[in-house]
Amino acid sequence: MATLRINDAKAPATDRNGALIRAVNVCKSFELPDGNGIFTVLDNINLAVRPGEIVALLGRSGSGKSTLLRILAGLIPASSGDVFSSGRRVTGPNPDVTMVFQSFALLPWLTVQQNVELGLEAIGVPAKERQARALKAIDMVGLDGFESAYPKELSGGMRQRVGFARAFVKQPKVLFMDEPFSALDVLTAENLRGEISDLWEKGDFPAQSVLIVTHNIEEAVYLADRVIILGANPGRVRGEVVIDLPRPRDRSSRRYKELVDGIYIVMTNPDRDVTAAMAGVPPRRETPYPPLPHATVGGISGLLELLQERPELRDLPEISSTLQLATDDLLPIVDAAVMLGLAEVRQGDITLTDAGRAFATADIQTSKEIFRAQLLERVPTVKMLYNTLKEKPNGSMRAGFFLDILDEHFPREEAQHQFETAVDWGRYAELFEYDRGEDRLLLPVEVSELTD
Repeated sequence: MATLRINDAKAPATDRNGALIRAVNVCKSFELPDGNGIFTVLDNINLAVRPGEIVALLGRSGSGKSTLLRILAGLIPASSGDVFSSGRRVTGPNPDVTMVFQSFALLPWLTVQQNVELGLEAIGVPAKERQARALKAIDMVGLDGFESAYPKELSGGMRQRVGFARAFVKQPKVLFMDEPFSALDVLTAENLRGEISDLWEKGDFPAQSVLIVTHNIEEAVYLADRVIILGANPGRVRGEVVIDLPRPRDRSSRRYKELVDGIYIVMTNPDRDVTAAMAGVPPRRETPYPPLPHATVGGISGLLELLQERPELRDLPEISSTLQLATDDLLPIVDAAVMLGLAEVRQGDITLTDAGRAFATADIQTSKEIFRAQLLERVPTVKMLYNTLKEKPNGSMRAGFFLDILDEHFPREEAQHQFETAVDWGRYAELFEYDRGEDRLLLPVEVSELTD
């Protein structure tokens, strides 16, 4: 591969605290429709990216990872707070960064080389120089020979390599990557992830630092020097984990597995202190009315049956790998099983409770009865829907009534999702029915008689 190096003689411009990019008390809010208040996406974010490090922003859906990345890049403004780059306040597109997107974002009518040159052309780099720099970047990502190809001729992995080359060619101070491997198949993503790591370790990387957004815990531990963990709704910095591993990273090492397991513990306990979790301190008590994880009954049942059939399979990272299921997809299912009292998670391992074993081995009607009992005991949202219907003489209530209640606690779109999840769970348990045509919840007479 050709070498495209940073100009080592030129010291990186940092602020007085040694940061290339710094966010200070950054908040981002949007107005809800119809004057229903403000939805806060990011709350009081403080972070820094220093020269010579890879920093991972790790968070679940709703943590505002991509929004924060765009604020740091100057693509959207913060509602309050400041972003500084090279010691200067960012008030527009940040010239110190380039970004690799999840969706490739290539122009289909341009060739590979033309796509790579595009950013250089926009800032007025002469044709001869941008051609030379583009060819070096294309060689670096292993696409030499494809300079004249069009995006439609390339596989997903090759198209993402073009995205990396387009970012590399500008030799930014900080390279931003917004879930760059998530749109790729597993093997392609792993191959490209390894090549990026190799470039960094060899000192050939064409940026002084990297900030990567991801929801993949193993990816964060494999690539990053520091992992900043974001909480959700609103997005906030829960804490950071220093990845004290030598490079190249050995995924079979004990310390690697400890870090992955520790971060899984943090991610599966949203209210837990990051430092305490990584040190193995018992978690704080759960909040009384947590939002529902968006998991289907089928997903919950499938996980419980897998754990029952394969009791040796406890490690969450191993389960994620076995199921070929991204962390962001697995964790809501795990959270739902825990919320329902059907599973427990300790030190990164998940096990069935007695109720979970009974559910996983029962016939369909008995499993519904177990699910119903767990819902009424442990899930306040479903219990509220059910009790409201019981109080109505006709056992019926329009869905809009419940959405109005949930709107007071969640943004409108999330309130709808919370309602849909609660209805999905409650219908399976035969606590109530849903008439989509009338948009109403109905209390079945037989269930009412059974539980009265």
